[in-house]
Amino acid sequence: MPFTESERKDIAAQCTQFLAYRPGGTLSEKLHEIADSPYALVGNDNYGSGGFTTQLEREVAGMLGKEAAVFMPSGTMAQQIALRNWCDRAGNNTVAFHPTCHLEIHEQGAYRELHHLKAVLLGEKSRLFTLKDLEAVREKFAVLLVELPQREIGGQLPSWEELCEICRWAQERGIKTHLDGARLWECAPFYGRSYAEIAALFDSVYVSFYKILRGLPGAMLAGPADLIAESRIWLRRHGGNLVTLAPNAVAAKVGMDAHLPRIGEYCQKAAEIAGALHGLEGITVRPENPPTNMMHLLFKGDKDKLEEAFWEVARDTGMLICSRLFPTEEPDVWKMEVNVSNTTMSLDPRVLRESMARVLASPLGAKLG
Repeated sequence: MPFTESERKDIAAQCTQFLAYRPGGTLSEKLHEIADSPYALVGNDNYGSGGFTTQLEREVAGMLGKEAAVFMPSGTMAQQIALRNWCDRAGNNTVAFHPTCHLEIHEQGAYRELHHLKAVLLGEKSRLFTLKDLEAVREKFAVLLVELPQREIGGQLPSWEELCEICRWAQERGIKTHLDGARLWECAPFYGRSYAEIAALFDSVYVSFYKILRGLPGAMLAGPADLIAESRIWLRRHGGNLVTLAPNAVAAKVGMDAHLPRIGEYCQKAAEIAGALHGLEGITVRPENPPTNMMHLLFKGDKDKLEEAFWEVARDTGMLICSRLFPTEEPDVWKMEVNVSNTTMSLDPRVLRESMARVLASPLGAKLG
């Protein structure tokens, strides 16, 4: 019989090692974490003006080497606003981005429905787009959006040289460049450069605070001062200019303090995990050598049986490898997304390999690869 949701919750609570699972704290714990922070002693903002929210905007703008920044409730809002503003300035409503861009596959066509923008999709879903893909486009577009790393293909990154070449190509043609930096924090070790050096390639940058930083919902859009001033107007139009976002801003800063100093450790741990899984029959690591703390693990076979095998091994070993698998473009191929963070650091890669082999060899998972 399949494990019930109640049984899975009990198993997860008893586990001590995790791969693609984040043990969740209570709301009370999160609120206490915010309230106990010294940043909570700073005055509150009023509709985004003043207090700690303004302090954080200035700090992140400086980190990214930009003139100004504005805190927003979500990256979805931040990126639509940035693209709309750049397109309005250019008198051209066309943007270009990868086929798996968040705007294309996760936002219900909002860039089209709300802002009447059009998109040119660059390259193929299964790989990074290249300079050749850009050169092949015949339609004129106002903005080029680049996601670092490219989440839907396992967190792949172009080389520094390729990235510079792509941005230079756009800027030489008067095309604005925007960075989807939802996971920019994790890119610095691979490039060996500061966030400001990476962001300098782009006219505007968005970063997230709730992913690797584990804050409350929140995002920052950074760029030229006049763009950010216009974006504040659009923030109001979107209904995102809330009476206060100070708790979210404080949570963002708490997360920055806790996790940014450890990004290098997270990326190194991801490399160790990928190395431990190489050569294990029935599993594919994508990318083979993760450039960040992120990767996808691919399995072929029966999704329900695989998930049951993961929970069976978790019950018996105390290691929860995966709680849920997701579909891919390939029939009967399923993926799990790994984002190495503080909850993954205690995981022993050798024990992980043994546990993964047990999943694939169990009566439920056998011969699925």
